[in-house]
Amino acid sequence: MISTRRSLLKLSGASILGSGFPSRLDRVAAMQKAPTLRDVLTSQAIAGSEKLLLQPTPGEEGPPQPAKSDRLPLEWNKRTVQRFKDMLAQREIEAFLIRNPLNIIYLIGYWHTTTERPQAAFMNRADAAPWFMYPGLDRDSVTSWWFGDGIEYFDYPHADGAAPNKGIVKDAPTVDLFKFMLAGIKQHGIQGNKIGLDGELYPSELAKIKEVLPSVQFVNVANDLLQMRIVKTPEELALWRRSYIYFDRAHAFARDYILAHGTDVTDYEVATATTLWINDILFRDVNLANGALHHGVRTSVNVSARVGPVTGFPHPNQPQFNRIGRNMAMQVEGGAHIGGYGGENYRMFIIADAAGKFDPHMVKLWEVTQHCCDMQVEMSKEGVTCSSIAKQIHDYQVAQGMQPYLYQRIAHGEGVEGHQAPYISLGDHTVLKKNMAFSEEPGVFDPKNGCGFNWSNTVVVGQKAGYRMSRVPYSKEWCFIKI
Repeated sequence: MISTRRSLLKLSGASILGSGFPSRLDRVAAMQKAPTLRDVLTSQAIAGSEKLLLQPTPGEEGPPQPAKSDRLPLEWNKRTVQRFKDMLAQREIEAFLIRNPLNIIYLIGYWHTTTERPQAAFMNRADAAPWFMYPGLDRDSVTSWWFGDGIEYFDYPHADGAAPNKGIVKDAPTVDLFKFMLAGIKQHGIQGNKIGLDGELYPSELAKIKEVLPSVQFVNVANDLLQMRIVKTPEELALWRRSYIYFDRAHAFARDYILAHGTDVTDYEVATATTLWINDILFRDVNLANGALHHGVRTSVNVSARVGPVTGFPHPNQPQFNRIGRNMAMQVEGGAHIGGYGGENYRMFIIADAAGKFDPHMVKLWEVTQHCCDMQVEMSKEGVTCSSIAKQIHDYQVAQGMQPYLYQRIAHGEGVEGHQAPYISLGDHTVLKKNMAFSEEPGVFDPKNGCGFNWSNTVVVGQKAGYRMSRVPYSKEWCFIKI
């Protein structure tokens, strides 16, 4: 492991972190005595801050067992597509066209890099596999997954008839790729006279549809698809849970790094060391199949940290490169995903002053926000509205004198894209359903005094109360530190 890290350090130019970084990293790595996933799950040979990680609450209102797979299997996508088809059939829609990359990923399982190059997937109710429009640079990815048929264009913008990969080089007129797609669907064949589309159409697009497919009606089914996506299946939550096992270990490593090296290091070094260490472990566990397509998709743990005045802003635009000091607030944060599933995990620290005391103002902000996190979990149950949770938490914040420090809503929905509807916000009256997932961010920010506290986690809605994915404590034992 050490040799792997050292080679990575050379490639990443880690000398910017200062001399002695590899030895500092190795010192903290040696404190982590649970090298395998099995050790963590069975609590064997755990040392350092990992000893303080909470045990997950089992049962109906607790997190699921972690997935053993690295991504959702194709069988899951086929079942999900069938659910979508059945939903559309109730509206007498026998075909669908999806253009939003997130919807393609969700339904079809085709993970791809999104750029200006348009891609689309189409299916009739009777089709056994999707039809695609796709750019040439993704032809290996799309055709090696769940692929029925499709049309390929070389690149964007596409020249009519050009295909350098086939030896055809033309300086030809630009192809209208929307009409190109419609013509391909027409050639493929359309079941019925309605196509469900994941979005609205521009007037120019409607005119092109009238020209190419005059007898077909496009129906916006984006909200139907969103409603499917925001209520997670057990398989999605199991992958989510697996990602948090690594995320929790990353938090324990970061805490040990801070305690071990204190004022000798920057927040940037804590983040870099932690990200390097945990991904070294993660990618030894994930089946990468020697770089084969469709393995290890959207999998990583990315840790960042901020200390001092930069914590006083919700979305700072200044670099997070500050030396750790006493009498400061510090946030260890980031995101973790396996197979695209996972979320945020932030913890807020207060670092004692030289006398070992904690600033009373920071303690007050910390205590209020920590209690707000607990409030959100307790209220995250079926049948309540997003706005009602937001109101109760904001009422508590204001009653505690936090109004000068309030900048944001309580939480956002969590999905593959990160921020997803609905929102724990005063303006969102969505009724919660079991297995919806949210962040947890009742943050307060005090730029004048150079401190702020913004937690996060994944809170999953239950029948009687919610539950958290992370096992990292919200305790003063974890978060109030002396260096």
